[in-house]
Amino acid sequence: MAKLSIVARDNKKEALVKRYAEKRKALKEAGDYAALDKLPRSSSRVRLRSRCKLTGRPRGYMSKFGLCRNQFRLLAHQGKIPGLTKASW
Repeated sequence: MAKLSIVARDNKKEALVKRYAEKRKALKEAGDYAALDKLPRSSSRVRLRSRCKLTGRPRGYMSKFGLCRNQFRLLAHQGKIPGLTKASW
């Protein structure tokens, strides 16, 4: 499990990205890069990191499910992911 401070920092960045999304889009269309430089660095979408919703793990993230590979496998074996069955042939 990731440290709660790291997860909280990522949540804060996500809120910042949402808050400045429209303003950044308008400035990019206008070509006003000087004004873009004055916005907070963390308001850029590029600085976000995808993390598991349950554990906060940054690696092995499956965006379709919002989980890391470990939690995905655990929940799949328990039958808690709808529409997912274990392959057998």
